[in-house]
Amino acid sequence: MNELVSIITPTFNAEKYIRSTIESVLKQSYQNWEMILVDDASTDETVSIIKEFSIKDNRLKLKELPKNSGNGFARNVALEKATGKYIAYLDADDIWLPQKLEKQIKFLKDNNLPFTFSFYDCIDEEGNALNRRVEAPINLTYNQLFFCNYVGNLTAIYDADFFGKIVIEATQKRQDWRLWLTILKQIQSTKPVPEPLAFYRIRNDSISSSKFKLIKHNFGVYRDFHGFNFVFSVLLMTRFLFTQLIIKPEYIKKN
Repeated sequence: MNELVSIITPTFNAEKYIRSTIESVLKQSYQNWEMILVDDASTDETVSIIKEFSIKDNRLKLKELPKNSGNGFARNVALEKATGKYIAYLDADDIWLPQKLEKQIKFLKDNNLPFTFSFYDCIDEEGNALNRRVEAPINLTYNQLFFCNYVGNLTAIYDADFFGKIVIEATQKRQDWRLWLTILKQIQSTKPVPEPLAFYRIRNDSISSSKFKLIKHNFGVYRDFHGFNFVFSVLLMTRFLFTQLIIKPEYIKKN
């Protein structure tokens, strides 16, 4: 149970949050990891903070991009440099609980799964609890994922020996949902660790805080990623919105 985990973390002007994110990785009970941070030409102190940590711990690996190229591009650069059996994702403003990796790797092995994720709790920009827990179906199928992204990016881990390194088109939005759809199309279903193992930070300037932008980018998944025509994509988005408004709330709890 001691295989290397490669943690993919793109950064851009994250000086307010990156210290807490890195510290949550350093506190992991599972210690065989590498954290690959690719900075997308930050103009604040993000890089200085990362260097402060990487000098003390060589498991933290920093790559600086010469120009701003987008979150997806930075993720793919990090993925290219990853050497672990397992690929895990952690954005620069989110936080893991100390046993996150240990519990997930054990869960993967105990259930013979090449991909899993977990429940997570939400916090605000200042790190205050929002008393909101996001859960998911205990047996998540491709068809369920097709109409709702139940997988929190900060909780996902996949076996690179099983899938290979999965590169998603860097210029497109909702890369995370596209990635999980690519994975579940191969294996058809998976299971989450049925407990919260991370904190997702809801920021005022994030895509997830803008309902209109979210609908637009989700429509792009049906139109561009799946290649459906405009009319059928509109019909699928209608079903997507029904799932978001009627079905998914069953999996969002107060804690």
